[in-house]
Amino acid sequence: MSWHWRASAKRGAGRLDTAQLGLDQRFPSQGDAESWLGEIYPDLMQAGVDSVSLYEDDRMVYGPMRLEPEAS
Repeated sequence: MSWHWRASAKRGAGRLDTAQLGLDQRFPSQGDAESWLGEIYPDLMQAGVDSVSLYEDDRMVYGPMRLEPEAS
């Protein structure tokens, strides 16, 4: 089993370089994948990522999950 993220770009952001952003990584557990996202999400937002979805192999576990905080 491997866990990985798939990302969607913000409108008008252009094409995402998933390898450069680290989105081509595979993780041995869901917790490892979520920890990585918790550390890197500000960089992903700055690079134009709008949302991410978590996959276990080919099965989507959850998402899409927006990276921007909800406006209050």
